[in-house]
Amino acid sequence: MKTAVIAGTSGLVGSALLPMLLDSDEYDKIISLGRKKLPIEHPKLQQIQFYSFDLTALNMHCDHVYCCLGTTIRTAGSKEQFIKVDHDYPLELAKVALKNGATSYTIITAIASDENSRWLYSQVKGKLENELELLGYKSLNILRPSMLLGPRKEFRLGEWISKQIMILFSWLIPVKYKAVKDQAVAKCMLHSATQNQNRTFILENADILKFNS
Repeated sequence: MKTAVIAGTSGLVGSALLPMLLDSDEYDKIISLGRKKLPIEHPKLQQIQFYSFDLTALNMHCDHVYCCLGTTIRTAGSKEQFIKVDHDYPLELAKVALKNGATSYTIITAIASDENSRWLYSQVKGKLENELELLGYKSLNILRPSMLLGPRKEFRLGEWISKQIMILFSWLIPVKYKAVKDQAVAKCMLHSATQNQNRTFILENADILKFNS
């Protein structure tokens, strides 16, 4: 049996993924990393709270890592803080987990991730993907979903409007750009991590939708 580490359990996809990990026969222990303690009790679950993302002191044996960390510049408060959450923290987690025995790292980035993009969001995601590939994980799973659908804890007006448009005109939108549900992404993350053992595997939005169809 294996141990899984998940970061970002208070977010949209992370909160959908955690119950799936706890129910999975693949793992006998789930370590949740976060600043706040979750109101969840489960015999498999160990919660580790931290207040900075310097994980170098954590001696946490793990096999598989699931990274659901992500924010926006508006929520983060600055470009610098956004880069910390969407680039620095996931990369630090990957490095520490690798030293503690992890063989698989599964992460959500975004559609159009590209280090050479003119857009900061895509640029940061693309840079992270490239640096993760250099770490030497036996199994690296990168999911690039389009807009996520699900019960967010905070209200984002611009995102809400975009979602309504995408839902209303979904029949006109190419599958590459269709909105995708949080549950669908979470299921795809779990499947990818437990089935992909020996390579870097990139799943575009169309792949995520096809897997859940």
